[in-house]
Formats: sequence, structure tokens, C-alpha cells
Amino acid sequence: MIENVMTPMHPNITRTSEMKFSTLMLRTRLLWFCVAMLLLASRESFAQLDFESAPINYESAPVANRVADLAARVESGDVTLEYDDESGYLLSLLEFLDVPVSSQMLVFSKTSFQQRRISPRRPRALYFNDDVYVGWVQRGEVIELSTADRELGAVFYTVSQEESDQPRFVRDRGQCLTCHASSRTAAIPGHFVRSVYADRSGEPLFGLGTFTTDHRSPFEERWGGWYVSGTHGRQRHMGNVVMEDSDDPKTLDRQSGANVIDLDSLLNVSPYLTDTSDIVALMVLEHQTQTQNQITRTGFETRSALHYDTVMNKALDREDDYRSDTTTRRIESAVNKLVDHLLFVDEFPLEDSVVGTSEFATEFTARGPFDNQGRSLRQFDLTHRLMKYPCSYLIYSEPFDALPDPAKEEVYLRLHRILNGLESDERFDHLTPPVRKAILGILRETKDDLPDDW
Repeated sequence: MIENVMTPMHPNITRTSEMKFSTLMLRTRLLWFCVAMLLLASRESFAQLDFESAPINYESAPVANRVADLAARVESGDVTLEYDDESGYLLSLLEFLDVPVSSQMLVFSKTSFQQRRISPRRPRALYFNDDVYVGWVQRGEVIELSTADRELGAVFYTVSQEESDQPRFVRDRGQCLTCHASSRTAAIPGHFVRSVYADRSGEPLFGLGTFTTDHRSPFEERWGGWYVSGTHGRQRHMGNVVMEDSDDPKTLDRQSGANVIDLDSLLNVSPYLTDTSDIVALMVLEHQTQTQNQITRTGFETRSALHYDTVMNKALDREDDYRSDTTTRRIESAVNKLVDHLLFVDEFPLEDSVVGTSEFATEFTARGPFDNQGRSLRQFDLTHRLMKYPCSYLIYSEPFDALPDPAKEEVYLRLHRILNGLESDERFDHLTPPVRKAILGILRETKDDLPDDW
């Protein structure tokens, strides 16, 4: 028999080797974990965020928005919604949510989940303010509500149109996100305005293409499937008309839908709260929805990036406040897109003046706030562009104020540099020196949380 001639190891040597091996394995696992987290962070900076998981937790996190606040007041008995035989709870909801009737817009394309009740003869009515959207259809089973939550982006609700002592607000749990969490909404729960080629029944002809519209969109791509009341000179849009027995987009008769002041010639407006679908309200809605989406995207990106740093800092035994280069780049990238929207970069220039047909523009402007010279970011231009001072009024919104500090600090840093002429990028050429000075003056007097160096 051949004996084992290896000399046994000393017990202490064995334990030391095992400890070194265990330490090496632990460090290897941590390294791979960190690499995985970095890859995930990199991937999410270019793709749809996983907003269902930490740190966003879209479905499970507490909501903080105007609709939820009203729902709680109705449930507690502090508020009683009045029911109307013609429009159900619509008027009462608009009153308590501070949504002006003058914001009414009529959309006849079948692009709502209540599409069976929508047609060019019976369009859906939409109303909005800075953070709430209300949808009503004739003989509809529910009123549709959505809102820009302070931290969660768009949150969707319905209220039954059956008369009740205490109507319930029901939060949507995923159906709305099929459309409202996609590339059209910056890949987060958001809102968007879509322009479509619609046939005589209001059915969208998706094969001809659709347009997601905002302040950058050419006039000729806007408002397909919508009624539009107001004048706009030589400019032509897709509103007020349908496709007539053709599959060629070039045959859409934009001329017959142009500069319509009285919608009575197109439909029976008597069931609605007002007889307008104001062009200025539509233009504000387009700017607002996509800018809100960018505010939400910036918040999500920042919170997600900081969350990854927190996990990796703990795993690597780094300082709690250490910020990685990846996180810095993610925040800066999101902020740059948001600042572009806030400052109306690439806004489509108006060729002629735009005039609405309701009190929307007057009521919108009156909300201020104003500086000591009577200037406000809500004042309209409507001759060359939408706003007189092209810096979005959404800088006063609760979702903007709720941005994480690193993101808000970066936004203010970029705005300060741009408005003081320290960035020479031609994308900001529309901000002439007098306009930049005016915006700076307005913000200094009306925005409370500006940094000291402003």
C-alpha cells in the first residue's frame, strides 16, 4: 500500500487560508454586485425606469395630489359633491378641484377607454388646470380624472356617474398605464396630447400615423381628432375635420377646419358646459403635459440614481454621501432635458397671431404670480410664440417643488447660467438679452426657494 506522504497543515494555517478565501469570495461577490448595479443604472438612464420598484414604488407609495385630497374630504364628509341631471358630478368636481370651465376642449377621436360613447357628434370634453385633468362624455358611466402627483407622476381615477350619497374615487391600477407610461410620456406615468387622422365615426386611422404634440410641434401636425375654436391666420392644423373615404393623409382638408370661431356649425354644443374648444387652451395643454413629464422623469431618475448610490456605498463601505460619476451624469442628463422644456427650446414659431374664443387666456394669466412690475410667466405672446416670457409657469408647480434637492439645485444652476448669458448654445437664441433679464427679474421676486447667488 502506498502511504500518503503529504505533511498535514497546521490548524492555524488552515484557518488563515480559509479566512483569506472567504474574504476574497465576499469581495468578488461585492464587485459583481456593484458591476450589476452600475449596468442597471446605465441601462435605466436610457430606457424605461422600473417605477414599480424601489425607490419609486408607484403602486404602493402614498399618493400626494389634489384629487386624492378631495377624495379624502368626500369620504370624511367634509365635502359633498352635487349631482346634476345633465352632467352628473362634473360641475361640482370642477369647482372643488379649481378647474376652469373656460379650459374646455372637445376631442372626437375614439382615444379614450369610453370610446364607444365618443364620436364627432358627441366628443369627449376635457378640462384642466396646472395639475388636474377631467374628462366627461355624454351618457358616460364615469368621469375620468388624472393628476400630476407630487412624486409619482400621473395618477388616474374615475368617479361613477350614478347618483350617490358619497361618490367613490377609484384609482386605476394599470389599465391607463398601457398608453400613459410609454415613449410618448418620457417612459414614466404621464400625460400626452395625441393628434390623429380620424374617420367620420371618430375612429383613428393609425395606419396613417399619429403625432404626439407639444410646443415644438408644427401647426400642421396638431389637433387631428379635436375641435378647435379660434383664429390663427395662415397657419393650418388638423382639427375640425375628418378623413373622407381616403387613405392618403394629403387629402385631409385642413382649409375647411381653419379659423373656426363658432362650433355650432360642426356639432350640437348645447350638452356641454360652454360652446368652445379654445385654441389657446389646447396650446397650453400641449406644453404642460410634456413639461410635466420631464419634471417627473427628472425626479424618478434622481431618486433612482441616489438609491443605487446608497446601496453601493453601503456595500463598498464608502461614505454615505458619496456620489458616483454615473449618478451625476444621470441627474445632469435628466435636468438638461427638463431645462429645455422649461425654456421652450425649439418651440415652433407662430406665423400669425392666435386668438382664442373663451375667457381661458384672461383667467390663466390672472393667476400669476406677478412681480412688482406686473410681469408674470403666465402672460401670453400669441403673435410669435406661446408665452411672452418663455420660462414655464410649471416652475411653480408642486411636482417641481418636490424634486430631490440635487436635481433642483442643478436646474437652478443651469437656469442661472443660461439667463445670465453664460451659455452660448444657439438653442437659447430665442431668449434675447431683454427677455432673459425679464425672466430673471420675475423669478427673483416670485420664486421663494432660489439659491442665494440668484
